[in-house]
Amino acid sequence: MTMREFLAGEFIDIIEWLDETNDTMVWRFARPQNEIKNGAQLIVRPGQVAVFVEQGDIADVFEPGRHELTTMNLPVLSKLRGWKYGFESPFKAEIVFVSTKQFVNQKWGTSNPVIVQDSKLGTLRLRAFGTYALRVDDAPQFVRELAGTNSVFIVDQVADQLRDLVVSNVSTCLADGNVPVTELSAKYRELSARVLERATPSFTQYGLELTQLIVENVSLPPEVEAAIDQQARVNVAGGLDRYTQVQSADALRDAARNPGGGAAAGVGLGMGAAVAQRVMTNQPAYAPPAPSAESYSGDEPPPLPQDKWYYAVAGERRGPVPAAALSELVTAGTVTEGTLVWKRGMKDWAHAATLAELAPMFSARKG
Repeated sequence: MTMREFLAGEFIDIIEWLDETNDTMVWRFARPQNEIKNGAQLIVRPGQVAVFVEQGDIADVFEPGRHELTTMNLPVLSKLRGWKYGFESPFKAEIVFVSTKQFVNQKWGTSNPVIVQDSKLGTLRLRAFGTYALRVDDAPQFVRELAGTNSVFIVDQVADQLRDLVVSNVSTCLADGNVPVTELSAKYRELSARVLERATPSFTQYGLELTQLIVENVSLPPEVEAAIDQQARVNVAGGLDRYTQVQSADALRDAARNPGGGAAAGVGLGMGAAVAQRVMTNQPAYAPPAPSAESYSGDEPPPLPQDKWYYAVAGERRGPVPAAALSELVTAGTVTEGTLVWKRGMKDWAHAATLAELAPMFSARKG
């Protein structure tokens, strides 16, 4: 030991922790070459407490302020050391500084989906994530349960354990909840409060306080989200038939953009524009051209009159089929009251139930 180190050991009598980090929960005072002197000054800053440990036993605890270390304010340590009439010589003791500030923005999230039974959508797999904040509420308990003999203890050393505690309680609240999944986004604050209440005892056992918990998002599997979006689009469009028309227009527009191009692309573009215009103006979709006698010449005879029907399914024209076959399609449910139909002589497509000659088919099916 150099003379400078010796003199420093003789005159240093201030014990304090200058915390310059944002994640340190515990810092153990270490003076390998020096002992604590009678009358030493202990400085505990706001957001800290100092815990004296004697051979593994928690002795005295000091709150923020300036303290002179004497027998009077070290009653537990004095008893453990057997100091009946005070002490004059230097002594060694472990002093553990514990940060009592809040550690905020701690992340949590479900690593595996939570299986829940929803009243509207049935069995679902949910994922959730958010943040929480904590602080040391009982410093001696925290030192006993978690910090141990570590010289430095940071929040990351316990983050995984605390995250698991939060996620476990989130899973329980999601599984026990009576709120439909589609309404959860309006209930995040209520869900957060329930999880906070459930998880608090798990933190208390370590001397910690769970001061805040936020559920930021609860997400559904992509395929379920897609189905909900699809249903929303149908509702916005004004029903399934209307949505089918909009889909047909979109499909034709996409076909028109096909770079396979040339004349076919031009025809597709024109057809797509025409159908889109009809859809937007509530007019029926594309009608097949009706053959006329003028289109035949030479030795070919004109076509015989045909009482056959065309019908639309999912935006595609099908047929022609005779009336008897159309009746079978009505019975099978392929053709419904709202299905668009057309036959030669009609000016445009019409909903099947609006035609007097087809209406009896639907009446018979209901009967």
